[in-house]
Amino acid sequence: MTPFPCPLDAIIVTAEEMRQVEERLFAAGMPVAALMEKAAGLIAARIGQGFPVKQFPEVGILVGPGHNGGDALVVARELWIAGYKVSIFSPFAQLKALTASHFRYIQHLNIPIYSSLEALASCDLIVDGLFGFGLTRSLTKDIAQAVQTLNQWGKTVVSIDLPSGLHTDTGEVLGIAVKATLSLCLGLWKCGYFQERALCYLGQSERIDLGISPSDVAAVLSSSPLRQAVTSAIARQYLPLPRPLVTHKYQQGHLLLICGSRRYGGGAILAGLAARASGVGMLSIAVPAYLKPLMLSHLPDALIIDCPETDDGAIAALPEIAADFTQYQVVACGPGLTVEAKSIVEQTLKANRPLILDADALNIVAQLGTESTLQKRTAPTILTPHRGEFKRLFPSAGESWDSLKAAAHNSQSIILLKGSKTVIANPQGSLRIIAESTPALARGGSGDVLTGLMGGLLAQNFDLGCDSIETIATAAYLHAQAGMMAASDRTELGVDAHTLTDYLIPSLKKMVEQF
Repeated sequence: MTPFPCPLDAIIVTAEEMRQVEERLFAAGMPVAALMEKAAGLIAARIGQGFPVKQFPEVGILVGPGHNGGDALVVARELWIAGYKVSIFSPFAQLKALTASHFRYIQHLNIPIYSSLEALASCDLIVDGLFGFGLTRSLTKDIAQAVQTLNQWGKTVVSIDLPSGLHTDTGEVLGIAVKATLSLCLGLWKCGYFQERALCYLGQSERIDLGISPSDVAAVLSSSPLRQAVTSAIARQYLPLPRPLVTHKYQQGHLLLICGSRRYGGGAILAGLAARASGVGMLSIAVPAYLKPLMLSHLPDALIIDCPETDDGAIAALPEIAADFTQYQVVACGPGLTVEAKSIVEQTLKANRPLILDADALNIVAQLGTESTLQKRTAPTILTPHRGEFKRLFPSAGESWDSLKAAAHNSQSIILLKGSKTVIANPQGSLRIIAESTPALARGGSGDVLTGLMGGLLAQNFDLGCDSIETIATAAYLHAQAGMMAASDRTELGVDAHTLTDYLIPSLKKMVEQF
């Protein structure tokens, strides 16, 4: 069996896929009890490292009826051996056989067991082992009340595999959910970890590597489109580096940006600065004539194409040099454009070149009819909506990843859905998720920066045979890393979009130096 073609620390699975992987392990001879011991031992070690007994002497363990509860009981045993004062909250009368066996040994050790959560009120740390992956029913009655009480306490909480009450695949809160300080995902990343609705419950997230064989993962997932969290190692592969020793500017990509208006001149500047930071060999920017002097002052190395204007200062027509799309590797359209430029977007849609659509270009496509319009294109189309724009483009779509994949398939487009966890889908159903980001990017102009950066990287990779979804994911990853670096230096409040462009090259340099 061929190992899975990407690192296991980037693979994201559904509850059903995780079950199938585990079933393969058990069928191959891995005892269930041995896997539980291994997982719980690693969890206990992580707790001991991060929450030392001197600072967190009393630990409360919440025990569920299934194997998540069994993990919690083994953790309780190991922490008790390590010198912690341990108390157990076990509200269920019926336990799975293996969990019941560990429960009996906890009784043998005389570790106190309670049916009321209030008995754990003095604990310094709570370990949540009520429910792991696969929960589909809402928490109700006494369990819901216990979770509500726990959340009100505001204590440090470590959740095993997933905070109890979260849906593994959608991140939906099933009635109520534990608000964890640290969530330790067992084996492979679960989809719920990358859903915006789950973020305020997960706290810090870490994966516990159980040593699962890549061949077992491949056996379950090889026939499905890839779901992958983008890491620095993955993104690094799709940077257009190193360059050949003998080259010239037109061999390093030519990007055309169509953007700007008298009302929104800043969008054109930000997209242009980000494109320049990408290292693209040649950058042309089509803007209303009014903006040309301003653009030249910021981007003297770019070819600024001045376009006729409407009475309100939008682009009225593209000069021949801009309208001849064959001389460019990639065209990006939208930042600062305004919806008055409808005819420009319609013309751009006919370009037989990869086309990035952002901002008002998306709103114009929505007016034209998204799916019917984009299905006519013969070259790749990349849409970069936030959630509001996505709903305008696809009014009947839901908020799930399946809805995003369906929209990408039906429009035959790659869709980059911006958010706390940016998700990218292609028409074949693959997903790339930007797992790390910062709320510092919730500023006007951040999207313009992403469009320029993405266009520049795509233009450079045009002749390299790189899958465009990977290059797009690399641009989004680099954009997020630049935001995080800027926030670290300047605080989250200090990262305006112009500042963000200054951190693109340092972020890229850091990524290159890691390998």
